[in-house]
Amino acid sequence: MYIKKLTYHVICCIITAVLFLHVSCTTQPPTDLTKENIIPKPVSVTANGETFPLNMNTSIYTQGSSEDLDKTAEYLAGLLRPATGFDFEIIVTETAPPKGSIFLSLSDADASVGDEGYNLEITKKLVKISANSPAGLFNGIQTFRQLLPAEIEMKSKQNIEWNIAAGSITDYPVYSYRGAMLDVARHFMSVEEVKRYIDLISVYKINYLHLHLSDDQGWRIEIKSWPNLTEHGGQTEIGDGPGGFFTQEQYKDIVRYAAYRHVTIVPEIDMPGHTNAALASYPELNANGKAPELYTGTRVGFSTLATHKEITYKFIKEVFTEIAGMTPGPYIHIGGDESHVTKKEDYIPFVERVQDIVAETGKTSIGWDEISLGTLRPGTIAQYWSSAENAGNAVAQGAKLLMSPASRAYIDMKYDTTTRIGYTWAGVIDVDKAYNWDPTTLETGIGRDNIIGIEAPLWTETITNIKDAEFLAFPRLPGIAEIGWTPMSTRSWDEYKVRLGNHAKRFKAMDINYYPSKLVPWIE
Repeated sequence: MYIKKLTYHVICCIITAVLFLHVSCTTQPPTDLTKENIIPKPVSVTANGETFPLNMNTSIYTQGSSEDLDKTAEYLAGLLRPATGFDFEIIVTETAPPKGSIFLSLSDADASVGDEGYNLEITKKLVKISANSPAGLFNGIQTFRQLLPAEIEMKSKQNIEWNIAAGSITDYPVYSYRGAMLDVARHFMSVEEVKRYIDLISVYKINYLHLHLSDDQGWRIEIKSWPNLTEHGGQTEIGDGPGGFFTQEQYKDIVRYAAYRHVTIVPEIDMPGHTNAALASYPELNANGKAPELYTGTRVGFSTLATHKEITYKFIKEVFTEIAGMTPGPYIHIGGDESHVTKKEDYIPFVERVQDIVAETGKTSIGWDEISLGTLRPGTIAQYWSSAENAGNAVAQGAKLLMSPASRAYIDMKYDTTTRIGYTWAGVIDVDKAYNWDPTTLETGIGRDNIIGIEAPLWTETITNIKDAEFLAFPRLPGIAEIGWTPMSTRSWDEYKVRLGNHAKRFKAMDINYYPSKLVPWIE
């Protein structure tokens, strides 16, 4: 009898211990929305102490139906389905949705959030994302995505609870242009690699992707009126790699893919320098009429188009006409940097005439800050990367600036002197240096009214694939995205690094090859 009682007592203790262990190891549902680690940091967040659970009965309701709204709902469902295993049926409604739903609306947002902002309202009964445009709704979805456990980024079903802290978020960006640049000229990247980059930047509300499509080492976009640009000029890259190029159909596919994620493609054809691949393809574009050898090194500043030949301007017009026809966005980037062998008296009339050619296609010119040496046409944007004097020249002409200071925003720089890839000519840029700057106070005479936005260029001299690109972009790119989105008055490195550290698990779930800077308190 004693043994039986003892056995019973032991069993009860074991059961109690197991139950206690289960309870203690179960993650408690989040209830404080203000403590969530959202990047970029929203303008306003309040918590109500409640929790909204996603489950197998959760559906996505849209307030009415339109092509953009339907596509946005399907995008959200596509994000949520793999990791949860839930169906997330999409239902159109004109009335209030039932309890437990996600509700997307293009009718009920505050006017103050503008075209890219959103209102996110979460209670224990409903998630409602409201915006004035599909772009704003998409941005609200990116914030909602970050409120879910990091496992939501996994491509297979995860057996966890999907709870979200409830409350209200009102959010909108400081700058309308928040960009990333990807150089596919020095080392070519495939369509799938470019799409991967688009997916990653859009998570952090970056809305422009500037593609550097031509340089001394290769020409990367098919031009049907000048086919040898890719047939000959597209077959090399730095280090004698195979090169490559986008057909026009592939380029259009990238543009469509980006637009679905509310990212606008900005194509760049760099000129009059950085043009050896074009000169090797068509010797008549060269001053001496001779074709140089294809180039696979890293030197800059040695090539130039023949600025006095009319064939050069025929070439530019036909190239930009074809590119403009495939690019619905408002901008064409004309380059203009490091044209060291072009005489200044030739460079100035060249960039002025090229701006006129771009205007004839219905697009607006962007150029590196050197273009401000000439007269800037109305609407032309100067991209500040190197010279404060050039940037000042642009401002004096009434032009807007796109801020990409190399010492802060060039994410092809090394994190420290031991980083395995990257350059150091603009300095080493760890995560804090990439984050800790204000575009409006960086240079004397350049204020908020002079700036259209910011952009983080990624040059590819030292990288050969998308995983290398990820390593240099992450974790610096999310911080630069926050500079473009979040008011300076609410930004702080000490606070930001904690939020960033909490994204380690999300980076891993997204299979991002990120640099684990020692300056960041990573939580994995």
